[in-house]
Amino acid sequence: MAFNGRGSNYYIKMLASEIGNTINKAASNREKGWYTPFMAAASRAIAERIPLVDFILEVRDARIPLSSECQLLTNHLPCSRRIIVMNKMDLANRSHLKFLNFLQAQIKGLKNIDHSRSTLTMMMVGIPNVGKSALANSLHQVGRISAAEKGKLKHAKVSPHPGETKDISSLKIGSHPNIYVLDTPSILPPQILDAEVCSRLALTAGAISDSLIGEKELAQYFLAILNLSDEYKKWAKLSALENERSFIDHKEECSSGRQPCMKGERQHFTDHTQDFIVHNVRRKLFETISCFNGDMQNEVDLEKLIELQFTTLTEAFHLPIELGDNARSKVATKLLNLYRIGRLGHYTLDPLAF
Repeated sequence: MAFNGRGSNYYIKMLASEIGNTINKAASNREKGWYTPFMAAASRAIAERIPLVDFILEVRDARIPLSSECQLLTNHLPCSRRIIVMNKMDLANRSHLKFLNFLQAQIKGLKNIDHSRSTLTMMMVGIPNVGKSALANSLHQVGRISAAEKGKLKHAKVSPHPGETKDISSLKIGSHPNIYVLDTPSILPPQILDAEVCSRLALTAGAISDSLIGEKELAQYFLAILNLSDEYKKWAKLSALENERSFIDHKEECSSGRQPCMKGERQHFTDHTQDFIVHNVRRKLFETISCFNGDMQNEVDLEKLIELQFTTLTEAFHLPIELGDNARSKVATKLLNLYRIGRLGHYTLDPLAF
């Protein structure tokens, strides 16, 4: 993607718009889009149960606290029965705390629970891959449940892949009164009209399949965000000479078999999540940004920097030269994974102002 003539923030907005519009265009094909017949049925089932439960626990991604809103609730649920829970806070920067403070103020306004009731039911909802089932299991574990009851209660299925919850399931999380949480399938609206929201969902949570836009474009979007943030400055302490020496020494020891690697376990250069590779990636990114002679507030210069980073990261990920154009795709895949698991800094992508 190439754009001409305006500032870097405009460049990021244009990238986001291009990505979002491409995704929405692809999603109009029911066979490729996210709103499958199963998701449509799940949305109807959740809407039918909203009047029957006491509270809704809406799980959102702290990196995109506004973009990860469940649109179904906006149309069907009074605010007095809606509690928003922030997940993946360890992946967000401190900007999300503004939203967290806002939520806490709203929750204080909720009506007190009637403790005289024998049973309370809460339904957990959220977009794909936001961590609903993991949270349901955590509530299940810490609930005040007797030892005799623990062995009888089932767990929600947890998976790194979105869409693993296929049915609405009930988990008991407390007694006196009995408290149940309903874990529901992940849902999205049939269309996401805001292209920037669409692009943030695709970049962060994997809520929208990478195949609808392409990992290279998403990686370009992430690098633009990284280059204009302060996250890379945290890697200044990485000594280029020291890291290069340890990288070479480690490679020679592993390849020759002279010494075991990492307390007896041989490391593999194809595993990009290993610390020595992640450190090398951070160092390369820091060097390319801090040594760049262009103006990053100029979109043309920013795009040149991103192209340079793709080339440099091919070496950082230890990819063979003979991959040619495929190296860019490999770099994109590995880079997105490191971002999504928090190895390349913490980011809150939604603009927050409360």
